[in-house]
Amino acid sequence: MASLHSSLNHKTASSQSHHFLPPLNTTQTPRNLNLYFPNKRKRDRSKHAIYITSCSTLSSIEEPAAAADDDPRPLHQIWREIQGENDWENLLDPMNPHLRREIIRYGEMAQSCYDSFDFDPHSKYCGTCKYDPASFFHRLGMAGRGYTLTRYLYATSNINLPNFFQKSSSIGSIWSPHANWMGYVAVATDEDEVRRLGRRDVVVAWRGTVTYLEWIHDLKDILRPAHFRDDPDVKIESGFFELYTSKEKEQSACAFCSFSAREQVLAELRRIIHRFRGEDLSITITGHSLGAALALLSAYDVAEVKLNTPLGGSIPITVFSFAGPRVGNLKFKERCDELGIKVLRVVNVHDRVPTVPGIITNEKFQYQKYLEDAMSFPWSYAHVGVELGLDHTHSPYLKKTKDLRCAHNLEAHLHLLDGYHGKGKRFRLASNRDVALVNKSCDFLKAEYGVPPNWWQDEHKGMVRSGEGRWVVPERPRMEAHPADTAHHFEQVIKYTK
Repeated sequence: MASLHSSLNHKTASSQSHHFLPPLNTTQTPRNLNLYFPNKRKRDRSKHAIYITSCSTLSSIEEPAAAADDDPRPLHQIWREIQGENDWENLLDPMNPHLRREIIRYGEMAQSCYDSFDFDPHSKYCGTCKYDPASFFHRLGMAGRGYTLTRYLYATSNINLPNFFQKSSSIGSIWSPHANWMGYVAVATDEDEVRRLGRRDVVVAWRGTVTYLEWIHDLKDILRPAHFRDDPDVKIESGFFELYTSKEKEQSACAFCSFSAREQVLAELRRIIHRFRGEDLSITITGHSLGAALALLSAYDVAEVKLNTPLGGSIPITVFSFAGPRVGNLKFKERCDELGIKVLRVVNVHDRVPTVPGIITNEKFQYQKYLEDAMSFPWSYAHVGVELGLDHTHSPYLKKTKDLRCAHNLEAHLHLLDGYHGKGKRFRLASNRDVALVNKSCDFLKAEYGVPPNWWQDEHKGMVRSGEGRWVVPERPRMEAHPADTAHHFEQVIKYTK
């Protein structure tokens, strides 16, 4: 995995040869003309995909919304508005088509964390990513997106958070019992994509939990000071804090646990910002469920340590989160607003996860500020940013079900986004995004569409036939845990903050 980091050409004592990212100012031929229309591309015909668009059962699916709904302005002219410069004023109702496509695009980046994660407890690789970084986007049918994955992110488990991580029960497990793969950092490197976007975009995608909703029980409503700066009144939920900041301190500990998730993401963003200094950049952080909490927490951290203000400039930070819980108290929300972090929270109104923690004392409570200021009330939480509330009962494709897992499902959220045009407006799919995707990991589509539930899996569940004719789990290359210069870049972040 050394090639991940050799791409960022910087002159430091620990720099290595660079060959992963293209040279600066390199003009590339578009790899895919559909790059300009990311939600109209053909589905990758990989071993994961199911194709039902030719089935007669889908004859009732209506055509995509008319092109007249489109915004004539190119994205590169209005990207700051789409990233939330004006808190998405006049863009949500009616839904701006550029914004819809961008939210879905980032949501698919978050979804890729689920699709590539080995969550099988019988696998000796349980808790890892199935694919190496160089082939990640290709294996997931996202090779034409114009991004290069530069780093995998790992989080260290804590014995106090039993439901946050997936662990192997296999006797032959070779993976760390203390770490899980939690996401990645990627940067736009295709010059045509950079021109389409109007800037060079840096994405941090966080994986949510694969233990369904069990992890909610680990939220004890215990707030603790973040201490990323010197204000002890800014507090966040302790479980999220521990997941984001924990690491093993012993020299003999697991290599993947030697740096916290916080140190990894700050070091990588510093590396990329340093590499592309002088260019227009944006930092977009996305995640679903638990990943949404980590997305907001890391966005706050980046802004609090002033990583997005190099040389007096300012790099906008945007969070597109899906089905996320509350993360911190009212002071945390107010501080995020002061730092200029733009957060668009996409939720299903029937999902319970966005209602926790802080079921009683939250941003809807009239006297919340008084309780925090005068009484230091310890169970006070507040959502950050703008909420886009969707309702799965408005989709004619979905069952009427009380299954909370369906209401919480990320692919279901993306489906609802594709059909959402504004409050009170008819549900109409805006693109040819395959409705079969809804059932990748749940049973939410109506039976008339003929899509089996929970269909997303590796061919033969990852088993292959060996040269001797036996079916075996293929070996995976052991990936480098962290690049050699991680400590250097994190130290530079902290040095700049001080």
